[in-house]
Amino acid sequence: MILNRETAGARWRIRPDGPDKVTGKLAYLTDLAAPGMLHGRVLRSRYPHARILAIRTERAAALPGVRAVLTWRDVPGLNAFGIARQDQPVFCFDRVRFVGDAVAAVAAETPEIAERALELIEVDYEPLPVLDTPEKALAEDAPRLHPQGNVLHRNEYRRGDCDAAFAACAWVVEETYCTPRQMHTYLETEGGLFVPEPDGRLTVYAPTQHGLLDRLQLARILAVPEDRIRVVSSPIGGSFGGKDELNIQPYGALLALASGRPVKIHNSRRESVRAGLKRHPMTIAMKTGIDASGRLLAHRVRIIADTGPYATLGAEVLNFATEHAIGPYRYATIDVESVSVYTNNGMSGEFRGFGGNQAIFALEGQMDRLAERIGMDPWEFRLINLRRMGDPGPFGQRIAQTDGAYQVWQRLKESPLWREREAARSGGPPAASEDADGANGADGANGADGTNGAGGANGADGANGAGGANGADGAGGANGAGGANGADGANGAGGANGADGASGAGGADGSGGANGAGDANGADGASRPPWVRVGYGAAMVMHGFGLGYGIPDPAAGRLRLAEDGRIEAIFGYEEFGQGLLATIETLMVETFGIAPDDLRIICGDTDRVPDSGSSTASRTTAMIWQSLRRMEEPFRRKLLGAAAGMLGRPAGGLRLGPGGVTDAEGGAPLVRYAEIAAKVAEPIAAETQFHFPVSDTDRTGAHFLYSYAAAAVKVEVDLLTGRVRVLNQYHAVAAGPVVNPQGYVGQIEGGAGMALGYALMEDAIMENGRYLTGNLDTYLIPTIADLGGNVAVEPIEDLPEGDPYGPRGIGEIGSVGLAPAIAEAVRDATGVRVNRLPIDPALLICPPEKLWKAVSGP
Repeated sequence: MILNRETAGARWRIRPDGPDKVTGKLAYLTDLAAPGMLHGRVLRSRYPHARILAIRTERAAALPGVRAVLTWRDVPGLNAFGIARQDQPVFCFDRVRFVGDAVAAVAAETPEIAERALELIEVDYEPLPVLDTPEKALAEDAPRLHPQGNVLHRNEYRRGDCDAAFAACAWVVEETYCTPRQMHTYLETEGGLFVPEPDGRLTVYAPTQHGLLDRLQLARILAVPEDRIRVVSSPIGGSFGGKDELNIQPYGALLALASGRPVKIHNSRRESVRAGLKRHPMTIAMKTGIDASGRLLAHRVRIIADTGPYATLGAEVLNFATEHAIGPYRYATIDVESVSVYTNNGMSGEFRGFGGNQAIFALEGQMDRLAERIGMDPWEFRLINLRRMGDPGPFGQRIAQTDGAYQVWQRLKESPLWREREAARSGGPPAASEDADGANGADGANGADGTNGAGGANGADGANGAGGANGADGAGGANGAGGANGADGANGAGGANGADGASGAGGADGSGGANGAGDANGADGASRPPWVRVGYGAAMVMHGFGLGYGIPDPAAGRLRLAEDGRIEAIFGYEEFGQGLLATIETLMVETFGIAPDDLRIICGDTDRVPDSGSSTASRTTAMIWQSLRRMEEPFRRKLLGAAAGMLGRPAGGLRLGPGGVTDAEGGAPLVRYAEIAAKVAEPIAAETQFHFPVSDTDRTGAHFLYSYAAAAVKVEVDLLTGRVRVLNQYHAVAAGPVVNPQGYVGQIEGGAGMALGYALMEDAIMENGRYLTGNLDTYLIPTIADLGGNVAVEPIEDLPEGDPYGPRGIGEIGSVGLAPAIAEAVRDATGVRVNRLPIDPALLICPPEKLWKAVSGP
């Protein structure tokens, strides 16, 4: 069943933070101010690579209104930071390695004075050779960016003899795939308010995805005990992984302590681009072979990742990409090598999908190419190679078993969008696609209200085609502008041939029998000019969540009846727009039967929360669910026991309800929670601590829990401009029970929007170590005009009997599969296979003479 507001019913709740967000009342951390506040600014490097000869700050310090000027000499503790490896200087002292490197910082009475003070700081540089590609950095004569060299991390995995297996293959496909440097582009850029307290402590109000880890890192830098720092980390105006690592926090903290006054720093968008994290660009070479029946015999992968100047989580991203370059398929032999390389480009780091986006784009491209080579439907080809329940994970490790891979494959095959694709290929009437609300569902139901979709029509867009024709080509029932017959060797406009339909970007011949040039009107019957083509594509995703084996991954939670009678749910996670508060509220209401007004959610404050681990890796919902599962019985028992003592009734005849404890049959509260809180001698509380489930393997980063997804897409390609427009999407997601329906749909829709940008337009272009896309006037992201069309999300909630792990993470998986699906849909429409993202429109433009022939016929 398609998940939406109608099908979710009463479980589709208003988010607790929703009204304040949409009305603008909510104060984000970068909105905060304090009396006597100073304004901080950071001086960053002029060069992508240079030696620092001298730093002179005297003129800046003498400027009226300047209250602090700091360099590396003013760092009392560790002059470095990094979640996994502390190799990024707080302030550079001998060398700068990228244009975002910090050299000095100032605090002044006004932003203008602070900016002027930066201009007065004099830094003498000696420019050094710029390593702006991993290949340059790997060269034997390349200058070393770090004492250990220019390689951050290597990984490999092998099973069997790939060379012998390739020799036995009937078909082999080799391709090299390149992925871009994508920006997180959160609405709220990095910033915060840093307040020295009267008792000598420091309060940090700054967005982050792991407040306790920020506290640890800042304690190292400031050389103070951790308990002298309080980090308030929510609410956050977006992160997607980009605020997982420290950014402005060291500078705000040092300036606040140096000046003795509150300091606010808030990056401009341009500075965010210059200094912030981006998705790792990767070059992935794959060689994959099959036997005559289509079984995968050999899979060889070589990955080169550009991690930029410092580590952050580059090694962990590489491990994830290595694992997911194997993905949801069975192979007789495997040979994977990967390397993450330091360069003088911008910082690469953690980003939604965490290396899976790059790996799956390449892997799914291989599957489509192999299917074409053997002459098999690409979706059926995936099935014969798909992992099944009982199989180990990609590294051969033991994993929590589900049938998710097959389930999402089957649901996509049955989806209205895929049936429409089949109808377009066969030349028959199109299947009814989802209506505007996606009501049809995978089982072909006619909509939640019993209608046939928009207006009750049968076409994919609710129309039977121009002139009422039911044919895939629509217009007047004709077969297309040139008499093209649709799939399987469509003749294309002008009757041009081609068994695969592919004739390059001229695309005039169609591709693999997709709509072809002649299918001017498309399978949905909408009128289209003959230079506009329609295509369909799909992709599979297997996505591990949690941090993986060998990495500390704690989880914890606390329930408490507060003095005022509120039930407090306390977790060390952060709300950054993903719907954390709504998820906790839903779980608490449905677990205990209380009302939302009975609840107080506490998160994002290191003084008040346990160490629940990071709000990353699609782990938060699963860990909250497991925490409540552990705490539910003791907390309920204590609360009902206290009520029973007050009422003189057995606890077995009572239950928790809205407002207080009621009779087991329900009704009005017999005693309110506030009354219980006032009477008890000891606080009523429950607490749990545990580690995220991991596999019994020795392979660092290998996952135990996985989610699965299948994404299908329909696109339109304009051969005059090369522009691609996504018309409809379908996502099947196997991730266990849906906890928060609104958040579930939002995560998949939002992730898909991010993937659309990744596929079609987003790339933070660098040249000689400098950003050419310095702001949102040159770095383009999808707008509402690009995100039209229906997005149908179908959750598969089934889990094997006795599964103890509950809901799986879905925060990232929606951002992974759409890009390779779009790439295949473009191939389906035009005959052009792409191996680089974002897709270059120039590759899809049809030469005028070829287009004229396609339009006008022989």
